[in-house]
Amino acid sequence: MTSLPTIAVTGSTGNLGSMVARNIADAGTAQRLLVRTPSKAPQLPAAAVSPFSYSDREATIAALEGVETVFMVSAPEGDERLDQHRTFIDAVRDAGVRHIVYTSFIDPSPESTFTLGRDHGVTEQYIIDAGLNYTFIRDNFYLDFMKFLVGDDGVIRGPGGDGRISAVAREDIARVIATVLQNPADHVNVHYDMTGPAALSLTEIAEILSAHLGKTITYHDETIEEAYASRASFGAPEWEVESWVSTYTAIASGALSGLSDAVEKITGRAPMSLAQVLKSAEKE
Repeated sequence: MTSLPTIAVTGSTGNLGSMVARNIADAGTAQRLLVRTPSKAPQLPAAAVSPFSYSDREATIAALEGVETVFMVSAPEGDERLDQHRTFIDAVRDAGVRHIVYTSFIDPSPESTFTLGRDHGVTEQYIIDAGLNYTFIRDNFYLDFMKFLVGDDGVIRGPGGDGRISAVAREDIARVIATVLQNPADHVNVHYDMTGPAALSLTEIAEILSAHLGKTITYHDETIEEAYASRASFGAPEWEVESWVSTYTAIASGALSGLSDAVEKITGRAPMSLAQVLKSAEKE
């Protein structure tokens, strides 16, 4: 009887998880893809597919049978996120998994300026309290997302002041995670800050986007009041609007400006710049 792979990957139907899964497949390593809808799982060599849900403890335990290391991509943002995380982590522990690799956020704590970073702090502590070996991949914001900060009028608006952000390419994070999953013994009970090669101001980001897009992009430093007012028309729930605004206040605070050499140390390759990410996206 053929045994199932001992590395499991969640989120392989999403952006980051699919990149992680492809990196593992490219390395010739077997993996188990945990997905809610098996028919949507990517078709990769040496990949088995197992159905599961973060909120379904029994299905998760069954999907993780024989798994030694699991990649846990954070659940979708919302009111049920922490409950889903706790249910999944309990199942990971009860299934006998040895090591969990979790996508967290820079400076995760109950006091995080970026409001969604607070959930990550709670989740990290829950993993520690569960007695699991862990690696926390603490992502800065994605360089891939910078172009989506621009409004239809060519303006980035937000209360970011003159703060800087060392945003990181999603592909760099995926390569780090794939490396850790294949060599978990080298990364036991540690966290890694994931940053790009430079800490950029929003004005500098606008200039780089201008050069790439061939049109003028500018940055307008909103007040907090202006930021909430300019987003009120979207009809989003209060927690989501607060997270949008806190994206910028976190930049202004300086909490997202630190630089880390973790990407290069773990993968052997320097992290991508914003210009490189934009150029790479053109080829896709």
